[in-house]
Amino acid sequence: MTQSILLQNVSPETLTQLIKEGVKSQLEDFKKTLNTHNPNELLTREETCKFLQIDSSTLWHWTNKGKVKAYGIANRRYYKKAELLECLTPLKK
Repeated sequence: MTQSILLQNVSPETLTQLIKEGVKSQLEDFKKTLNTHNPNELLTREETCKFLQIDSSTLWHWTNKGKVKAYGIANRRYYKKAELLECLTPLKK
């Protein structure tokens, strides 16, 4: 089954502008979801585990050994995304 769109009374310039606005809107939404503009973003333990793709016990061990730095407020622990990225070391080939 073929689907088609029929545009009537729309100039090529208007169609181009509509497409540009749609793409721009989608890019803005995508930028918000990435949230890369904030290097000091704090991640919870769960978010950190997902980000590093590790188990919570591994995160606990790495924190206790000083491999990653945790910040606390009351009984909650947070990790800075930028510092997690800095902890990654290149592997020798």
